[in-house]
Order: sequence, then C-alpha cells, then structure tokens
Amino acid sequence: MFLFGLRRAAGSVYNVRHLRDFLGEGWTAHRAGLSDTTVALKWLLRRDSFLLSYPVVLLMDLYEIRGGRLDVISEEAEHQLSRDSTTMEHSDVVPDRGARATREVSTFQRFSVDTNESLRFEPCEDSSPSPTGAEDGHDDVFKEGKTELEIDSVRNQLQGKVSEMESFAGHLEEIFLTVEENFGRQEQHLEQHYNDVLQTLSQRYDEQAAGLEEEKKAKLEALYNQLLSCGQAIDASKELIETAQQVYRLQDKRLFLKTVMPTINRIKEFAKDEIDFTLATTLEFNTPLADLSDVKTMMDSINVVPAPSAPVINPQMPNSATQTSLRVRWSLFSDDTVEYYDLYYRPVLEDTPADSTCAPQVSNVKVKETHCTVTDLLPNAQYELWVTATNTTGISPASEKALYMTVPSPPVIKQRECTSCPEAALIRWESGNTNPVDSYTVELNEMGTDGTQSGVTESVVAVPTCQCLIQLKTGRRYLISVRAVNIGGPSDRSEVLTVTTTGTFFYLLEDTAHPCLSISEDGFTIFYGDEELPISAMALDDNTFARCVAVLGDLIPVRGRHYWEVEVDDGTEFRIGVAYEDTERNSYLGANSTSWCMRHILTPSRHKYEFLHNGWSPDLRITVNPVRIGVALDYERGTLSFFNVDLEQHLHTFHCHFRNYVHPCFSLDNPGALTIHNAIEAPEYAFI
Repeated sequence: MFLFGLRRAAGSVYNVRHLRDFLGEGWTAHRAGLSDTTVALKWLLRRDSFLLSYPVVLLMDLYEIRGGRLDVISEEAEHQLSRDSTTMEHSDVVPDRGARATREVSTFQRFSVDTNESLRFEPCEDSSPSPTGAEDGHDDVFKEGKTELEIDSVRNQLQGKVSEMESFAGHLEEIFLTVEENFGRQEQHLEQHYNDVLQTLSQRYDEQAAGLEEEKKAKLEALYNQLLSCGQAIDASKELIETAQQVYRLQDKRLFLKTVMPTINRIKEFAKDEIDFTLATTLEFNTPLADLSDVKTMMDSINVVPAPSAPVINPQMPNSATQTSLRVRWSLFSDDTVEYYDLYYRPVLEDTPADSTCAPQVSNVKVKETHCTVTDLLPNAQYELWVTATNTTGISPASEKALYMTVPSPPVIKQRECTSCPEAALIRWESGNTNPVDSYTVELNEMGTDGTQSGVTESVVAVPTCQCLIQLKTGRRYLISVRAVNIGGPSDRSEVLTVTTTGTFFYLLEDTAHPCLSISEDGFTIFYGDEELPISAMALDDNTFARCVAVLGDLIPVRGRHYWEVEVDDGTEFRIGVAYEDTERNSYLGANSTSWCMRHILTPSRHKYEFLHNGWSPDLRITVNPVRIGVALDYERGTLSFFNVDLEQHLHTFHCHFRNYVHPCFSLDNPGALTIHNAIEAPEYAFI
C-alpha cells in the first residue's frame, strides 16, 4: 500500500506538492501554539483529509524522533482511520502495539532518485529504540517533565524532515520537466524520421513513374513506326492490284502488251521485299526495382538514438562569477537526446611555454543540466572552457572553446598616497590582481555625528585607473572602499579607508626627498642629521632634490582652499612653502620662479625671515619667532599666506596666478627637524 501511494506521489508533481504543503501546515500548526507534536498531528488529521490517503508508516517516518517516543502517533492515526471521527482524544498505547508501531517504522523504505531518473527504494536503517518505550507503561509522548531542550530537538528534527521532503519534491519536479523535455525531443525525432521516410519513398516513386513513362513512350513509338510501315505496304499492294486489274481489262491487245510487262516487273519487285511481321517491342516492362536500402536504414534508425551534435557554449554573462567559481551555460539542438554533459576547463596562463607537457591540467565536471557552477578556481583568472554531450549512442564533438573570467581579488588602498581637502578626496589603490580588470567601483558611506553609518552607499562606477577624485561635503566623515570589476562581476570590498573633510590632508612624497633627509614612520616629521652619509647613499635620481635638503608633499589637485601648519624650533634653519611638481631639483626653494617659500636664517644678532620667490624677498622683520606656522593656499584668489598660529598673526602673502597645481615643500638648511600638521580645520583669519 505504501509503495503504491509513493509511486502515485512520485508520478504526480501535484501530489508531491500537496504532501509538501501538508508538512508545512503541520509545522505551522505547531508554531501556532499547539502544545506538542502529537496535538499538532491530531489537528492535521482533523483538518486535512489528504493525510488519510497516505499510510501511517509514511507519517511515522516523516516524524520519527530519535531519543523520543512517537508510537502514540501511529496509534492515534489507526484510531482515526477506524473511527473516521471529527474529534480525537488521547488514548493509551499498550506495549505490544507500541512495539508493532516501532517495527513498522524500522521496516519503512526510503526513496530516492537514481541517476537514470528512476525511483529507487532502499531499506531504512532501524530506528533507535525509544528511551520511553512500552516498558514504562506511559501513553503521553511528551510528559509534563520534558525539558525545553527536548522540545527544541523535536522541532528541529521535524524541520529537517520537512526540508527533506521539500528537496525531494523539487527534485521530482526537475525529473518531470526532464521527462517532458526528452519526450518532446523524441517525438520530434520520430516525426523527422517519418517525414524523411515519406520524402524518400515519394522520391523513389517519382523516379519509378518517370522510368515507366519513358519506357512506355519508347514502346509506343516503335509500334507506331511498325504500323506506318505496314500501312505503306498495304497501300502499295492495293495500287499494284488495281493497276493489274486495269491492265487485265484492256481490250486493245497492243496496249495490253505494252503495259503488262512493266506491271509484272513492279509486282516482282514488290514481291521481293519481305515484310517483318514480328513486333518491334515486347509487351512487358523491364524497369528495375527501386533501391530502398536507404529507406530501410532510416527505418532501422528509428530505434537507434543518434549521437548528439556539438553543444554551443554561451558567452559569459555579467555578474556570473565569484572569486573562486564560474557559472557556465550552454545549449543544444532541440532534436538531440543527451544523458549527461562533460564540461572541461583549464586556466589560461600567458607565460605558458609552447611545450604541451607544461600546459595547465585540464579538469572536467560531469553534469545532467545545461549549466554548471565550477568551483575551486583562482581569482581574476581567465579560464578556457568547452563541453561535450553523451548519450547511449556516443559522444558529440566538442563545442567551441569559450573564455570566462573569475571575479578579481579586492584592491589594496594605498593609505600613504590618499589625500583630501574639505571639498574632495583623492583615493589611490593597487589592483592586487595579475590580470587586468575592466574597471573599479568606489563606494563611500557617510558617518553620522554619533558614529553610525547613514545606510546609504554612494558609488562611483566605471573608474578606469587606480585612482579616483571624489567630490565630498565639508566637515564630514566618510568610509571609503574600492571594488575591482570584470565581466564576472565585482570583487569583495577592499579594506575601508576613513576620510575626514575638516581640512587638507596629505603625505610626503618620499621619492623626492634628499638622501640626507629622514622621514618619521607616521610620515609627518622630517629630520636632518649632522652625520655624513657615504657616497653610495648619496645616489640621486631625476626626481630627488640634489642641492636643497628638501621634500615635496602630495597635495590633492583641487583648485580650492588648502591649509596646513608646520611646527619648528628656534635653532633650525628651514624653508616652507609651495612649489610646482617640476621645480628644479638642483636649485634652492624660493630661488627660482617655480617655488614660493618662507625662509628662517640664524644670524649672530637675530633670527632673520625671508619670503622668497625667484630669489627676491621683501624687506620684512618679525619680532616674535613663530613656533607653529600656518600656511594658507587659495587657488581662486591666487594667494599663499603665512601666519603665526600662536598669535593668530599674519606674516606675509604671495599674490600669484598659479598656472598648475602646486605641492607643499619643506626644507632644512641645517641639522634639525620640523613636524607637519594637516587634516585640521582652517582658522577664520586664514582666508579673510
């Protein structure tokens, strides 16, 4: 009875869905407030008559709980089936009946779907004996002393059974669709064979009919010619007879003798010609039989499934990959019957030598569907894929090879190269991938004053290079990350960079620093020691300052207002200001037309300050030596101003139209140190 019900359920997707819905309703009843699983099942027995169409053994397997006792469910179900009552009350379960229910559960047969899409039954392992078996003499499944942990265990196991049935129902639906698809293909295959056979027979009929027509025409022409010859002979004989009769009737003997001899000669000549009375052609038709061997071959091939044709692998779809997996799809001609597919793939390495022994290893996956997810791959790697189809007759030719890409690895943000100002931020990063990527996406999330994220992520997409200038709001805090994007999809986010737009922030360009100059680990303090460096350490390149012990700062290229401060001491000679990126490396800052700076000189009598540009400085005296100097750069007004921060005192302002972006510059003319302070809010007096 159970096998019959199971086959009926497996043969109908509706029944499987109905069973799945029934199990879902049982769980809903339990969640709705029913005290235990037994009451939930009783409620289902009362509510849905569909339950009665399935054997008790099936229900017992679906709700079998290891370590618990559900034999009362079988007893209650039996009473329900016998009484067919609308109400159900708790009943006692005797030990022998409980043992019988347990035996029924232990002999239940589980079902599964084999690879050939047919139902397979396997004996289920015996269930563990119920610790609250018949020997205790109690009837209730859940006693009053049951702990909450046992109830959770029961619920979890019921959930697992429901999930298994849902999975099995989904698998049956897939099998149903596969059978329908194979039936359609086979039907098209038979119809095509039928049409081919009819077409071939029609062609042979036309050929035979044409041959018979030609033979008939030849026979009729031969008989017609023979009939004409006979008619001509008859006409000639009639003429001779009439002539002979006329001669015979002549009364004039002289005329008779004159005409009789030519007539006799004509009769002799006519008599010499023998007339052929045999037929010029036979009455039978000797047309050979038609060659129907190809028709026989086609008829025999109806019972043979042809080998499939080569599949067509689809191009990679956007967002169809991860860092380690690829989603591959292909298609096949509709009249092909396929049992399974073999998907082959291997990485494409640019530096692979031509020797095939060193070529990447080919891997393959066997699947039944026209799609497959290939896993355990390298990130941002290019893979070559092709597929073959197989059935009982043979293997198809391989498809054309397609190239797929896995998703790139997350980029690596260069924190020491990222700069910002109150209006914008310049983010730089490294790809982190061997193969090139299509583009990058920069994501930013604004932080609230209480430290929480806004929940709205803005994205700058299709960034072609490894840097991006982003417009931001003043006085805010942002969390910025970067994704690499290729045809496979976007990578994971990079590590988050925190950007604050309260002031201008930059790092020093260490590749421009003079060899005698040292930079602290945090990148904001420079040192000039008094020890002499060896000649090997003095090796310079084109971008390094050679004469002036200086270094440039990496200021964000935004034409707005920028402000930073420099902390110095009285015993250090220094130059601070701005310079073009291409300022001369063999010249002192302020001594050329590409740099502007404030210079501090120690003399025996006093501290001297100069504001140099192109070697010229106004004659200015500063009475209080500044310890913290503020530098304010305003592109719009074309000004560069210096301030004594401690006194909020204006020192000097350069007025110049900067044709290009400038960089902060710092120089030490004698041993000492200075510290740069940036990412601070500009004071109100800086841009008055």
